[in-house]
Amino acid sequence: MGDIFYIDGTKVGRGLFAAREIKKGERILQFIGPLVTGSQEKELDMDKYGKLLGNALQIGKDKYIYLEDPGRIVNHSCNPNAGIKNDVELIAIKAIKKGEEIRYDYSCTMDEDSWTMKCSCTGKNCRKTIKDFKYLPEETKIKYLMLGIVQTFIAKQYEKQRFE
Repeated sequence: MGDIFYIDGTKVGRGLFAAREIKKGERILQFIGPLVTGSQEKELDMDKYGKLLGNALQIGKDKYIYLEDPGRIVNHSCNPNAGIKNDVELIAIKAIKKGEEIRYDYSCTMDEDSWTMKCSCTGKNCRKTIKDFKYLPEETKIKYLMLGIVQTFIAKQYEKQRFE
């Protein structure tokens, strides 16, 4: 897998872990997979796994990357150490220690209105339920927007609102 990360088990399945110290701002991986719509993503999940797993990264209103490993197994955290820049690059937003799980906030990538997911991060400030970006606390939205780790199609909505 390279010298930057490895895949291992967590209490909720598999996860991505730092194989070495990762510096703040360092690129961890690029998310890859075929481009699909929301309905195609659901069909692929059912065909491959027999249930809906949400194995896609939203990059537009109805545009997704159906994720391949290792990007597919990066877990969520309400207190993340990584984030997505340029819609497909996972980068460290703080220094990550060797052996630490690499996680990003899924809310920075979601704008579906009805999407929710039970949170299992158990971290400081855990929100218990993961929802679309628009439902995050205002200070969290501002922090993520300032870090540049909000999907472009979502961030543009907030930039537009700022100037109205």
